[in-house]
Amino acid sequence: MQQAPRHRVFISFHHEDQYYKDRFVRMMGYNIVDESVEDGDIPPNIAVDTIRRNIRDGFIRDATVTVVLIGPCTWQRKHVDWEIGSSLRKTKLNSRCGLLGILLPNHPNFRKAHEPRLIPPRLADNIEGNNPYAQVYNWTLKANRVRRWIDEAFKRRKGTTLKNSRPQFKRNRSGDCSRGWQ
Repeated sequence: MQQAPRHRVFISFHHEDQYYKDRFVRMMGYNIVDESVEDGDIPPNIAVDTIRRNIRDGFIRDATVTVVLIGPCTWQRKHVDWEIGSSLRKTKLNSRCGLLGILLPNHPNFRKAHEPRLIPPRLADNIEGNNPYAQVYNWTLKANRVRRWIDEAFKRRKGTTLKNSRPQFKRNRSGDCSRGWQ
């Protein structure tokens, strides 16, 4: 069996799910090149536009696939929304990333039929239809399975229509995480 290529992966997540992000990176090990932001990579107390430019041009720019780790409140986060939007945009400096979501064990729909209102809206827009741009899966500790998901996301980025017209979040959404957006 032919080995899937090793992709450069940007990981988008809510900081409350740092444990799962760290576990994901350890599990995937040599299977991916981790392009995500680490503590200390972005100077504190700088303007939001500068933060976003640094993330887009320093991290997402080199990624081929964006993995969204979806905890119970991830759908509310303005930076997750922005990172997904930036990953989908093809610009002079940035190519378009493949996209996939992984429901974490702390998510209310883990191992159930997922409700689009409980995942980031921009991701939900891209899992609809017969030929979706993105897929959402349940957390697993099987690196070979996740590597296959990443490779499939990479392949879907060409020839599949994406949706990225939703207005960006201006601020984090508030309220009960379990109620979702709508």
